[in-house]
Amino acid sequence: MDRVKHVEVSLYQVPLKTPVSDAKVLTGRQKPLSHIGMLTVTIETVNGAQGFGFSYALRAGSAALYAHAKDLAGELIGEDPRDIGRLWEKLAWLGASVSRTGVSVQAIAAFDIALWDLKAKSANVSIGKLLGTYRDAVPCYNTSGGYLNASTAEVLDNVDASINRGLGGIKLKVGQPDLKKDLDRVAAVRQHVGDGVPLMVDANQQWDYTTALRAGRVLDQYKLVWLEEPLNAYDYHGHARLSERLDTPIATGEMLSSVAECGELIRHNSVTFIQPDAPRVGGITPFLKIAALADLNRLKMAPHFVMEIHIHLACAYPHESWVEHIEWLEPAFNERLEIKDGYMGLPQQTGLGFSLSGQALAWQQATARLF
Repeated sequence: MDRVKHVEVSLYQVPLKTPVSDAKVLTGRQKPLSHIGMLTVTIETVNGAQGFGFSYALRAGSAALYAHAKDLAGELIGEDPRDIGRLWEKLAWLGASVSRTGVSVQAIAAFDIALWDLKAKSANVSIGKLLGTYRDAVPCYNTSGGYLNASTAEVLDNVDASINRGLGGIKLKVGQPDLKKDLDRVAAVRQHVGDGVPLMVDANQQWDYTTALRAGRVLDQYKLVWLEEPLNAYDYHGHARLSERLDTPIATGEMLSSVAECGELIRHNSVTFIQPDAPRVGGITPFLKIAALADLNRLKMAPHFVMEIHIHLACAYPHESWVEHIEWLEPAFNERLEIKDGYMGLPQQTGLGFSLSGQALAWQQATARLF
């Protein structure tokens, strides 16, 4: 029986080519995003098998992820790496005095994903195939070209570039203090691309219910795929009321960090598209529990960010699913996802299908190897 021999945890700060701003910046709640803090975990067994996983933090929090991961890493030494569910619970209980959500589970996510990567490699298949795919490619949409730091003219150029690259849909950031600017921006893009291009809109939690309802009624005419995060992430009831009163489907869930929180979205009938984030909820193990709940309610799915992980999970989800294309972490990896005719393909490599690039070493902030 194989056992865990070494565990290595590392922290990287991956820079963005251009800092980006969504509505939380324009309303004064956050600063522009310039780096992605990435926590990586490599697990090696006695027999020489290796698994790689990662998690992340935006703006603050990456040092806390790394510190918690260092505390946990030694607890995997000597364990059977196939016992993924039990090991998730073991790590969660070790940090239960500080939290079973947030930083605690986002650190666990990197270990969990590394264990799934190792298991899939041992089976000589991708994680998606290990889980059981319903399809080998899913529709994808671009977010990074629609941020509020770009003018409408720049957004239109970005839209053209995204479509020419083969991306299927376009997501626009809204939620500015001046609602008219948001609505004019959406109108300009819809007129530019026509009705045939899937279009999504994301308010990043910056509207109250009245503003969201008024905006949503105007946006209904543009036949959006979804309206994302119109309200506070924990306003399950408010999202449910919007879902009932608008033609446009509601999407949210990316900020939630537990199965229980995502379960509340489902219980309240808050969404048509649920948007769990595997690193934020604690990895693939809890993500699959959320997916099972969503499946029972026949919800559509659009996981948030980290396309490198979510392509596997989206391909293994039985109902309509989208993957968000954000290229911010691409420089940290050697591999690239295949995008063609509006779809993102499942990696052909075994496991997660990604390995750290040489460039990533220049961005390493800290590393620890436990035996």
